[in-house]
Amino acid sequence: MTINTGAISLALWPGMQAWWGIGYNEYPEEFKALFDTRKSTKNREELASYVGAGLLSVKPEGQPIDFDNMRQGFRTRVTNVTYALGFAITHEAIADNLYRELAEFNTKALARSSRITKETNAALVYDRAFNSTYTFGDGKEILATDHPNVSGGTYSNELATAADFSQAAVEQATIDIDSFTDDRGLQMQVRAKKLIVPKELRFDVKRILESPLQSNTAENAVNVVRDVFSDGYTINHYVTDTDAWFIRTDVPNGMIHFEREGDMFDQDKDFTTRNLRYIGMGRYSFTVGDPKSLFGSPGA
Repeated sequence: MTINTGAISLALWPGMQAWWGIGYNEYPEEFKALFDTRKSTKNREELASYVGAGLLSVKPEGQPIDFDNMRQGFRTRVTNVTYALGFAITHEAIADNLYRELAEFNTKALARSSRITKETNAALVYDRAFNSTYTFGDGKEILATDHPNVSGGTYSNELATAADFSQAAVEQATIDIDSFTDDRGLQMQVRAKKLIVPKELRFDVKRILESPLQSNTAENAVNVVRDVFSDGYTINHYVTDTDAWFIRTDVPNGMIHFEREGDMFDQDKDFTTRNLRYIGMGRYSFTVGDPKSLFGSPGA
């Protein structure tokens, strides 16, 4: 679709005091708190688990040592996707436009669309974290109570009973995270790193995490969850699930943003029509490797 003089008719005559609709303030890049960014050099990327050794067994005198089987486990494959948008504007609309700021609005609008597209795609992974339709390497959604182990058995990275955000829920979540074991059942050292909540929970979070004493009680009790998250908490304005909450742990190779091609903007002129064309595009993907990198609850 091409922007012509009819689409910007008010810009062709003097008398306009101001244009509004584009020059809004924007939040800082929030997706960076949801994912770790890595440069991608291929069309697709793969992440796989690896099953290590189990506990040592007793070696009877004179008997041979037992040998264990270490091997690759579940595999996640993600393909980088190109997101792009553009607009064209006629020669006449450019030549007859009396307002320079309106011309700048068009390119700013494209840049804003590009940025919000990325934020929306990142938040969508979290919105689908409890949805069994969207699965990863082990055949389960990101947050589940029955993630399978390659060596047998299951583990959970969400509360056994879904709960709204509260001090009691945070306490139980951190206990569950501290109890993580690897595929062979060996204890892992895992810590809660960052709390992520939608904008609807921002005041609950401040009351619970920032109070020096336990909230909503008359007892003079210490707030035991005040410093539980080493990187604090972040409010995400693009997650649409209003009562879900998430905890990123310090488990590596988890929530990953692969950047194949960074955001870029370009323009050219069509030789026969003299129309100017502008495009914005980027190529990237959001995925998860180790599900133990995230813990959460969908709310009660």
